[in-house]
Amino acid sequence: MLIDSHCHLDRLDLLGGSADVDEVLCAARQRGVGRFLAIGVDLDSSRHLIELAARHPDISVSVGAHPLQDKAIAVPEVEQLLGLAANDRVVAIGETGLDYYYSAATSHWQKQSFINHLEAAKQIGKPVVVHTRNACEDTLELIATHGCRQRGGVLHCFTESWEMAEAALALNFYISFSGIITFANAEALREVVKKVPLERILVETDSPWLAPVPYRGKPNVPAYVVEVAQKVAAIKQLSLDEVAAATSDNFQRLFGLM
Repeated sequence: MLIDSHCHLDRLDLLGGSADVDEVLCAARQRGVGRFLAIGVDLDSSRHLIELAARHPDISVSVGAHPLQDKAIAVPEVEQLLGLAANDRVVAIGETGLDYYYSAATSHWQKQSFINHLEAAKQIGKPVVVHTRNACEDTLELIATHGCRQRGGVLHCFTESWEMAEAALALNFYISFSGIITFANAEALREVVKKVPLERILVETDSPWLAPVPYRGKPNVPAYVVEVAQKVAAIKQLSLDEVAAATSDNFQRLFGLM
């Protein structure tokens, strides 16, 4: 069994893909994908995904607000996040984090939001799903200061350096790789995949974005997590079954589903 550890099931039609979630999930299941972590990008999205998960026992949910928000939007409050996380289908807090590549101008909003997510996760003992881009030092500092090392979390769609991955591993974080590792220009990232221990790796699609080769340029779907896992297997000189078993165990351990 494979698990898509990060997909945006309420955004599948954004790039011209299918809006029929049932159809998309069925196609993934037929390829051996047995569980999906649906990621909220704001509070409304998180509520919608909780409703979706109620109809699909193989969907779990992470609730939160992506760092790339209009700064006019209020920073999510800890109490709001705790209210959403009280639902029994919610296994994590996020997507949260810092993105200075696209929006350094909103760094103050991003930091306060990230802190609130970390505090909420600490209060309820759930892991955190973190987006980070061009914000290595601040991301690690806020995790170390406000996070819960016992529960940790995951740096999703990882594209940063081995040094950042190593520091995150020391903070009890997992590293999740997406279809980017199949791109021709991602050799440096594939070197990071080699170094991260298999027992700390997750695989994801981040669908509908970042479809792996040979689907690059098309809308991404959870079924394509197979290609991501195949690439991890090739990089680490393992079988697909070994990677599928390890990453599924990792997912269940991190999110308390064992």
